[in-house]
Amino acid sequence: MELAELRKSYREDTEAFEECHLVSLDPLEQFRAWFQEALECPDVGEVNAMCLATCTRDGKPSARMVLLKGFGQDGFRFFTNYESRKGRELVRIEGSVKRLPEEESERYFQSRPKGSQIGALVSRQSSVIPDREFLRKKNAELEERYRDTTVPRPDYWGAYTVEPEVVEFWQGQTNRLHDRIVFRRLRDRAAPLGAMTHRGHGDWVYERFSP
Repeated sequence: MELAELRKSYREDTEAFEECHLVSLDPLEQFRAWFQEALECPDVGEVNAMCLATCTRDGKPSARMVLLKGFGQDGFRFFTNYESRKGRELVRIEGSVKRLPEEESERYFQSRPKGSQIGALVSRQSSVIPDREFLRKKNAELEERYRDTTVPRPDYWGAYTVEPEVVEFWQGQTNRLHDRIVFRRLRDRAAPLGAMTHRGHGDWVYERFSP
């Protein structure tokens, strides 16, 4: 197989994602609309799967797959992407991340299936373990220990929210002239806008980027 020869057909130009197709000038509402389309697509396995990428203070990047667990006017509670039957749409989000209050983490943890709660205790993510048998034994031990009692939330387990500063909506085109409509927050609402920058909802503005 020649990897360089692999090609995927996306949408044709007649199905381009243009500014007039935005359902809202609020990027969170536009996200909701695309997310709902994905929910209704039978070909999508896990609609809320997303790639979360962060960077250390010294510039070392890290990315991992997590699940989106909510979104509202304040942000996204852990970027989501999906492939539809007609083409591919992606949402890319940049923003600051903060840990949610302990009571919110506790509330969500206790709403999870008991097996998932025990799994969080069994596995301290990314710690080094000797083999898979270690996980099996520890899981069995904790299943017995908490068979009839509440599973405590480990102190290293918590929920985070992303407060978006940039939200990009990308749609693939077969000719590779992909659509990119990018929203960004403009903190100074009195600041003049360029000729190709448009006002969105609230403190958002949006622009079309070259692919």
